[in-house]
Amino acid sequence: MDREDKPVAVPINGTIDLHGFKPSEIKSLLHEFIHACREKNIASGRIVHGKGIGTLRETVHANLKKNPLVKSFQLGDHTSGGWGATVFTLQKK
Repeated sequence: MDREDKPVAVPINGTIDLHGFKPSEIKSLLHEFIHACREKNIASGRIVHGKGIGTLRETVHANLKKNPLVKSFQLGDHTSGGWGATVFTLQKK
């Protein structure tokens, strides 16, 4: 197992920065992150995907749409990263 294949510990505090993750990792990473937020009673948070050309943002939004734990999501405002981040709210337990 080389350095790139080792699991990365992501702190669960309601914010995740996707810079540095491979596109193939995003779906499972978001799924695990959202479930971990729910387990820690974190009701809302932020996913930093960057501005770029929008591919990662579209991937994030497509995965959030499919996740039944997600109540709503939208692009961040000027205080939460603008269109380089997505803020979300989870369904109540």
